[in-house]
Amino acid sequence: MKTAFLVIVIINYIIGSIPAAYIAGKVLKGIDIRQYGSGNVGATNALRVLGKGPGIAVFVADVLKGVVGVYLAKAFLTDPWLIVVASLAVIIGHSYSIFLSFKGGRGVATGAGIILSLSPRVLLLALVLFVIIVVTTKYVSLGSITAAFSIPILMFIFGEPVPIKLLGLTAALFVIYRHKPNIKRLLNGTESKITDSFR
Repeated sequence: MKTAFLVIVIINYIIGSIPAAYIAGKVLKGIDIRQYGSGNVGATNALRVLGKGPGIAVFVADVLKGVVGVYLAKAFLTDPWLIVVASLAVIIGHSYSIFLSFKGGRGVATGAGIILSLSPRVLLLALVLFVIIVVTTKYVSLGSITAAFSIPILMFIFGEPVPIKLLGLTAALFVIYRHKPNIKRLLNGTESKITDSFR
């Protein structure tokens, strides 16, 4: 079991490390997306820099990383606590990619893929909240932070198993932590809206 756990953690970390936005930038425009827009290798920056189609494709790819990571964890592990830890390895890989000198995205889409696989009803409500915030404020970062904050609360309301609650809390805190620069810009009134530099 220990060997299987370590192998799945490593595989999930590598899966999470695949930088979809960076690859899309190189393939489609021959650019390093980290040098444009917010400099982030996530779906929102891909949307701004590369356009709608590539942005959506990057988002789907990042979500799928979370889905695949949970699938592998469930396929080879039985202990729910080990499944949780192995699943979290995907979001760690996305945010600290071995292919990008241990830098990466905020973890929102990949985290959403993980939550989708473990508690779809919670993700659905968090997604509704995300859309409401983004539509009304035009700040994707604020929508992401609010949705992340809601995840552990919704899991508590729905009575999810303790390991899933802990995953939700950990993922939420991690995503919020990764948004520290965005939080500072929101407070300073300098955060970019989704309509800024939109193509």
